[in-house]
Amino acid sequence: MAIKKRYSKFETFVLFEEQEIINRTYPKKRKKVQEYEKYDHIKDNLGKKKYTTKFLRKLVPTMRKKGFYIPKKEQRKIDWSAYTINQINDIADTLHFIRKEVDKIHKPRKHTSVGRPPTDEGKLAKAILFIELFGIPERKAEGWIYLIGHHLGIEKRIDDRVIGKAYKKRGVIAILYQIFENNKSCDGIMGGDGTGLEVSRKENYESTKKKGKYMTSIVDSREVVQEFDTSGEQECIIMHELVKKIAKDLKKDVNKLLKKTKLTLDSGFVDKKLVQLIENSGMIPYIFPKKNNKLKADGYPGWKRMLMKLIKNVQKWLREYHIRSHTESFHSSFKRIFGIVTKRLNNTIFTQVLVRIIHNNRRKINYFNMASF
Repeated sequence: MAIKKRYSKFETFVLFEEQEIINRTYPKKRKKVQEYEKYDHIKDNLGKKKYTTKFLRKLVPTMRKKGFYIPKKEQRKIDWSAYTINQINDIADTLHFIRKEVDKIHKPRKHTSVGRPPTDEGKLAKAILFIELFGIPERKAEGWIYLIGHHLGIEKRIDDRVIGKAYKKRGVIAILYQIFENNKSCDGIMGGDGTGLEVSRKENYESTKKKGKYMTSIVDSREVVQEFDTSGEQECIIMHELVKKIAKDLKKDVNKLLKKTKLTLDSGFVDKKLVQLIENSGMIPYIFPKKNNKLKADGYPGWKRMLMKLIKNVQKWLREYHIRSHTESFHSSFKRIFGIVTKRLNNTIFTQVLVRIIHNNRRKINYFNMASF
């Protein structure tokens, strides 16, 4: 006599998900098993016991298994015509952008004191933006700026040592940061992550990479950087500060608050206080939990609300969470396009990364503006 195997409630849930994957992958080889008409129908069969810490801890490892997540086949379309035009006009557009944006913020001051007049901070900001555009050292940049400086509004020659020292001048950094703030937009779908910044080519070939420099950033689905940090502190601690900055930007734009912006983070950012901060800032948090996490709120109701959404509809939650892959794409392209970090001091590294992000945002926004027409 055959013994009928009894499945637990969690095993029934997992079997249903596996059967859905089989049906989508092999539509001609469907097995005759009992199927539920809708995903939400499982909730009725499992009852209230589904919303427990025990169930969550069993669910998380299953979510990490290959094939569990079923992504939508729709991919973002690439407008190759707009992309080609953007690449052709990149240098001309950037030179015009540098001159226009710096002149909009900074007005040259007349030198009234005795002695040799210092180099204008606006011209130094233009020089740094030009250097990071082409990735050339200061010595070669002195010659290039002398040749095409009139396109940037630089009429006099600038010594390479003066350019090098400009990376740590407060006035120059303030101009560059204002340009960053003035030229960023957000589509409301954001993701955050951290990445190491290589300071030498050797790090790419070492078996055990020890990255001394680290960047934590928040980007939207177009890979436009919203906020970033290069201090090197623990990424979860830094993310609290970045979220607070994002919250200030959201208060200025009512439309973004009405759309309910989203912020997705991986399990390295699991923190109940951070989840509550994201929710209080007017955003919807999507942080991938760890297998030892508890469903209990512990004074942070946003944490439990996030996990309840996950349990009620896993596939829908994962589709929102995996928007975070755009953050990984940004870090990859950022390193490939601009190369290694050549500066060593913390303030000069910040300036170099800031200028590169300005160029990244300008290119991305320009492309998407052209593709929308």
